Amino acid sequence: MTSDSKSGSAFERVVIDGESLIVKHVHIDDDWTMRFNGDVGCHPAQVWRAGLMDVVPHRIDHGVIGVATGLGRNGWGAAILMRDLSDAMVPPGDTPLSPEQHATFLDDLAALSARLWEWTDDVGLVPLSSRWSWFNPASLSIEAENGWPDPVPRIAADGWERFTGLVPARVLTVIDELRRDPSSLVDAAGTTPLTFLHGDWKLGNVGLGSDGRTVLIDWTYPGEGPCCFDLAWYLALNRVRIPEGKEEAIARFRRSLEGHGIVTNGWFDRQLALCLLGGLVIFGWEKALGDEGELGWWCDRALEGAALL
Repeated sequence: MTSDSKSGSAFERVVIDGESLIVKHVHIDDDWTMRFNGDVGCHPAQVWRAGLMDVVPHRIDHGVIGVATGLGRNGWGAAILMRDLSDAMVPPGDTPLSPEQHATFLDDLAALSARLWEWTDDVGLVPLSSRWSWFNPASLSIEAENGWPDPVPRIAADGWERFTGLVPARVLTVIDELRRDPSSLVDAAGTTPLTFLHGDWKLGNVGLGSDGRTVLIDWTYPGEGPCCFDLAWYLALNRVRIPEGKEEAIARFRRSLEGHGIVTNGWFDRQLALCLLGGLVIFGWEKALGDEGELGWWCDRALEGAALL
């Protein structure tokens, strides 16, 4: 749907009864993100089959019409039929969002979190134990052994090499240990309130429909987890396009949670600190390839989070 689609999955455009639609073909053999998550159950199909897309807030448009399952090797793949929402998606590039767009996306992230607050995963989606294992040494080693079939993991490997020479020794020790064994982070986050996560609030998956609803596609990393995980992901991957500081965005998200009926006293600060630490565990490589100030901000947050482990 957009040029921000980098997972390796194939898309095709089809016309049914005169309407232009999109089919996304997903299988662990073709999608490195599914390999990173060990997704042999095909999470987008599981979310659809479990009816979870039917209970998201009406203000969020997932665009899915139907899902065919049991495709490809071992029946691990699926074909997802979607309305063509290309014109609604946030355009690729570095142009900042309007303040109104940004506020709407954060409020809808909060609305989704609140709608399924304290939801428990009985479907078998991405477990909390896997949330911070992205781009870990084992995953990157497997991609290397396979000849780097997709570019992003190889870029990540280069970024982690750069990371080791840029960050303070204390940060390097913390992040390296958690990349190899995130169990202490998982256990700590698990003591805070959990909800249903979409898992990938990058702007390549988000848009604004003609009806004013937020478009949210690519339900590939869903599961039970802390809402601040999705917030940290949003802050990390969309940073050049966010029209306010990260602290202001965090405060805005917290206000939105409270506006949707979630009491944030007693847990939010702790969960946030842990999830920002987790953000560097996942995306330290990406921050090392960016500017010094951005990397420094995440390093400072990582040390604050590590103090809670």
